[in-house]
Amino acid sequence: MNFKEELTEYQIFINKELDKIINKSDVPEKILNDSMMYSLMAGGKRIRPILILATYKLFNDNYSYAIPFAMAMELVHNFSLIHDDLPGIDNDDFRHGKLTNHKKFNEATAILAGDGLLNLAYCTISKELSNGIDTENKIKAFAELANAISRMIAGEYLDTELEGEDISKETLEYIHQNKTGALLKASAKIGAILANAKEDDIEKVSKYAEKIGLAFQIKDDILSEEGDSKITGKPVGNDKELNKCTYVRYYGIDGAKEELRKITEEAIKEISSYGEKAEFLKELAIYIKNRNK
Repeated sequence: MNFKEELTEYQIFINKELDKIINKSDVPEKILNDSMMYSLMAGGKRIRPILILATYKLFNDNYSYAIPFAMAMELVHNFSLIHDDLPGIDNDDFRHGKLTNHKKFNEATAILAGDGLLNLAYCTISKELSNGIDTENKIKAFAELANAISRMIAGEYLDTELEGEDISKETLEYIHQNKTGALLKASAKIGAILANAKEDDIEKVSKYAEKIGLAFQIKDDILSEEGDSKITGKPVGNDKELNKCTYVRYYGIDGAKEELRKITEEAIKEISSYGEKAEFLKELAIYIKNRNK
């Protein structure tokens, strides 16, 4: 199976699992549940849950044990996207080529849908914690997720608060290591922790994921500058218009592309010692660098 086939297989599996999670019954809050489902199934790449499952598979073949954590991570990611699009933050009208949640429903519903997805992530993991198998590793994994959410929110705050200001390279990296990188790094760590990997292995995949997290953000910044809105599914040029803290603003478009190339190579090097077993993760780093949406 080649990388594209394996990626698609992961995405189909994750979509099926996510579809089971939201309450679709005819309840008084049905519109809220519809709003949650609308964003959750809008067409995301599922990189974070895939990273949990693929990292787990690096150390243990049967990743069924990690599925609830993978679903929880994707729920958290979609909570962040709904809130990121809100008028008070990025004020975006489109995501994945569809109306953003607050445009499809309304702002109050979108806020509560994001809150609902975040809480549902905790509910999903709490069911797994209660089965009493390998509780120590699951608690460690839960702690990684909770901390990553905290760091993501901090990064989002700084990205919004420092909009339009001249910032240092260190501050730029700090923002995006948290805003974008925290969930990706936690995904790799969670997969390794649940697979009962050794500490040095957890450290290797963490460094790999930290670098692909930065690469993901740099690529986002490049696509925001010169992507095709028909492919990306959202307007191009918004970051420049808002004078946001981006790698393109700091390095220029060519400099950002060079940083992307360098960081991707560094990420692959971090897991090179695993040989063919890490082939999917290596290809995932390249996919992030080359994606067009």
